[in-house]
Amino acid sequence: MSLLEAVEFETGPNPRFSVIWLHGLGADGHDFEPIVPELVRKSWPAIRFVFPHAPARPVTINAGMRMRAWYDISGQELEHKQDEPGVRSSMQQVSALLDRETARGVPAERQFLIGFSQGGAIALSCMVRRMEPLAGVVALSTYLPIADKSLAEATGISKSIPLFMGHGSMDPVVGMALGAMSREWLQRAGYRVDWHSYPMPHSVCAEEIRDIADFMQPILLSGA
Repeated sequence: MSLLEAVEFETGPNPRFSVIWLHGLGADGHDFEPIVPELVRKSWPAIRFVFPHAPARPVTINAGMRMRAWYDISGQELEHKQDEPGVRSSMQQVSALLDRETARGVPAERQFLIGFSQGGAIALSCMVRRMEPLAGVVALSTYLPIADKSLAEATGISKSIPLFMGHGSMDPVVGMALGAMSREWLQRAGYRVDWHSYPMPHSVCAEEIRDIADFMQPILLSGA
């Protein structure tokens, strides 16, 4: 399996931490590049940001048009008729990127996995099945796909991974009720979820970026 192409940016030489950031449906790896200067604080160690491009595939809900997508979506009710093969394939591709960061000298406990919408769904899917630690997972405006199977396949070590979930209360794409349902599933399974809601649609806001930075900072400054 070849590695996904990605946009990369390092905040300084010899990065001690990595962030793999997964975009949403129809976007690409450039989508969240502009957030880096808003997110990163001067006191932080050097970080390598990796923004992979999802593969291009036909998306049923968009009349079969080919676009960058982590998996197919067949209807408005996201929790039904889910593309399990697509989810699992993307999980493998993202796990390969995490493994590459380990090979580049950034151990698993210094790797963050962040995702928005479809990207967040893949981030959560990867997290619950992790056999190694992560520095943290940030899941934005999203949900846990194939939830019953995901929780059945959850590992013990994954429950120690710090988890931030953020969602807009006016989200017309991934309703906050679906995000909250995933939060409750995870909490019942033993995950500690740092949950935040914002008065916004399917997007990211300045307050959320500050909250993500607050979530990451103690981990980044812990000397891990």
